[in-house]
Amino acid sequence: MKMPIYQVDAFTTELFRGNPAAVMPLDAWPEDHLLQAVASENNLSETAYLVAGEGGYALRWFTPEVEVDLCGHATLASAHVLYQHLGYADDSVRFNTRSGDLQVRRENGAYTLDFPAYALAEMEVDAAVCAALGAVPQQALQVEGAAKRLYVFESEEEVAALSPDFAALLAACDQSIIVTAPGTSVDFVSRFFGPAVGVDEDPVTGSAHCALVPYWAGRLGRPRLDARQISRRGGELQCELKAGRVLMTGGCVTFMQGEVHWPR
Repeated sequence: MKMPIYQVDAFTTELFRGNPAAVMPLDAWPEDHLLQAVASENNLSETAYLVAGEGGYALRWFTPEVEVDLCGHATLASAHVLYQHLGYADDSVRFNTRSGDLQVRRENGAYTLDFPAYALAEMEVDAAVCAALGAVPQQALQVEGAAKRLYVFESEEEVAALSPDFAALLAACDQSIIVTAPGTSVDFVSRFFGPAVGVDEDPVTGSAHCALVPYWAGRLGRPRLDARQISRRGGELQCELKAGRVLMTGGCVTFMQGEVHWPR
């Protein structure tokens, strides 16, 4: 049996930038081990699966290692596939996920995610994590309700220069590490290290901005922010903190579409 698959670069308008995600529309859910096996075979930071339902679509996300609770770029990519390849025409699309109902709106050729905002709590800087990162941040915060920590550095140059020992980082911490600093040409920059979920460095991470946007909105005193994730591929997001939600706007471009030989 053959099933369609799309590969989309998200949070960019240029091929070979942003964060690539695989998107597979399905008629019904197969067994979880098959979803994980295909995601491992794709070997992208995320593979998204969607099944049409009443009032929207059920959506799930898998790294090469695990299913995750929230993923921004693969949600953006899923909306793009619906609009650009599957004839979806409404102004917005609703996804039912492990993080509740999420909405994506299409406006002026771009897509806006409506995601939850995460609370942050001060924590002690972890010496073992710092050793793995090769640098000590100014501040460390725990992302409440998510297995993520936020490490704040003084400058964009410090964040760009980080070269983590990922084996040591995995041994030191079973959570993902978001690093951030003020940007030189945007409000803030970030990187995301997730060896605990099978992704050493994610190119552009929407879910990380559920913590980054509340932090920087509070620090800078304004709700609208321009962000850049300064991975090797890089990506841009226009963000807003609004009524306890994080709105993230970005583009998408399709790299590839094809078929998966799905086991019967």
